[in-house]
Amino acid sequence: MQIRAVIKDIETFQISGNMEGDVSAICYNSKNCEKNSLFVAVRGLKFDGHCYIPEAIARGAKFIIHENDYTPPPGVVSIKVPNSRRILGLLGKNFYSDPSSHLCLIGVTGTNGKTTVTYLLESILKEAGFRVGVLGTVNYRFNGKVLLAPNTTPESYELQKILREMVDQGITHVVMEVSSHAVDLRRVDDCSFDVGLFTNFSQDHLDYHKTLENYFQAKKRFFDEILPSGKNAHGHAMIINGDDPWGQRLLKEAAADAPLVTFGIESACDIAVDRYTLTIEGIKAETSTKERSFTLSSHLIGKFNLYNILAAVAASRALNIPDEFIQAGVENLHNIPGRLEKISIPGKPDVFVDYAHTEDALLRVLQNLSAFKKEKIITVFGCGGDRDRGKRPLMGNAATTWSDLTILTSDNPRTENPLSIISQIEAGICKSSVKKFSPGEIGSDMNEKGYVVIPDRRKAIETAVFLAGASDIVLIAGKGHENYQIIGGELFPFDDRHVAKEALINKEHRETY
Repeated sequence: MQIRAVIKDIETFQISGNMEGDVSAICYNSKNCEKNSLFVAVRGLKFDGHCYIPEAIARGAKFIIHENDYTPPPGVVSIKVPNSRRILGLLGKNFYSDPSSHLCLIGVTGTNGKTTVTYLLESILKEAGFRVGVLGTVNYRFNGKVLLAPNTTPESYELQKILREMVDQGITHVVMEVSSHAVDLRRVDDCSFDVGLFTNFSQDHLDYHKTLENYFQAKKRFFDEILPSGKNAHGHAMIINGDDPWGQRLLKEAAADAPLVTFGIESACDIAVDRYTLTIEGIKAETSTKERSFTLSSHLIGKFNLYNILAAVAASRALNIPDEFIQAGVENLHNIPGRLEKISIPGKPDVFVDYAHTEDALLRVLQNLSAFKKEKIITVFGCGGDRDRGKRPLMGNAATTWSDLTILTSDNPRTENPLSIISQIEAGICKSSVKKFSPGEIGSDMNEKGYVVIPDRRKAIETAVFLAGASDIVLIAGKGHENYQIIGGELFPFDDRHVAKEALINKEHRETY
């Protein structure tokens, strides 16, 4: 593609060099540059792309987009812009011929529930006969192809590239998790969304956003700026959780002509529930809209998952999906990787692995599991290192309040000392009502609410499963679908689900022999 076409609609300060010739590729990592490529020098959180301009040129880059003053060598074109990051997505949009305009694009944002909602929508849309792509925390997938997900939402240029590949392979609908980081870092600014969906909001990512208000404003910007500006010819829809206090604020502050659809259980909403039943086997609900009512059955468990189902129903209705496909899509989704995923052996305790890594998510999971418990709930969890430290004591209080035994362990400690993280979690525990045990003091016959510190995550999971009776529930929280543990700067193979399964098998053998 001609360089002039690639930089179409981009504000430039200064251009030096011959603006003729084709761009072979666009790259923002100098190592990926090739002959006649366009290198975009982006200021990152840790590295400044301007430092890598010489390497990009050495690898064949002919066009350089930058913010700093720069004199290019002969044969290289210099394009100075106000903000490289902000135009990265637009460059990709131009280079890949605006792929999102050829798709029905659904963006799902909120603190918790994004992944579950995307899986539900994927199932519903497939039942309706559409070819679906999904971009989210677990992976990026379409047409049987599964890509690793380094970020919940891809970097802006990579996003345009993936969307183009989806269009070329006949994908019609894309469901995308939109993180607050993605909004703040302009990753989705150049996408045309048909539907924007808000699940809920609570504290998270304050290591990045600094304040709860900043975090909320990032979410809000998706609805105020990105969704309306990128709408397709047939319009767009805003799907909002009407029971969530922050969702109510979004509704209050929305533009007067915003195309709003609300869902909820407690409030009067467009998509509502007349009655519902929650069991450890699933959900049954009588759902009502302004036009009619219909019954939903789901293998997912918990009231919070009923909210996720209602969110998916609301989005589907906004897309005019018939009720029978909505019902089938909800019912045929059996589990979601690492989202209250049940690991079980007949006659053994129910073990659940969940991605809950915020106070709100942990509370929701534990409160729902408490309704199903016959004996005890044993919870294993830790907090990620180099992330929001303010939520650690809050999660400690939530876990020990709703669990009979809590085992504090390592999550992804990254560069922090695991024991320091655990100490910060302990700070939120009410010591007057929750006893701290040493590992040698805990046993299956414990009658006192308490917690124990076992930093080794494998040993912590094995201990929880070994202590649990057949009528107990074990929750392993924090990492969900992840198949690694980050210690220092290294990734080590580790999957909570596999460790739990092994522990259950070993427990069975131990009890048999």
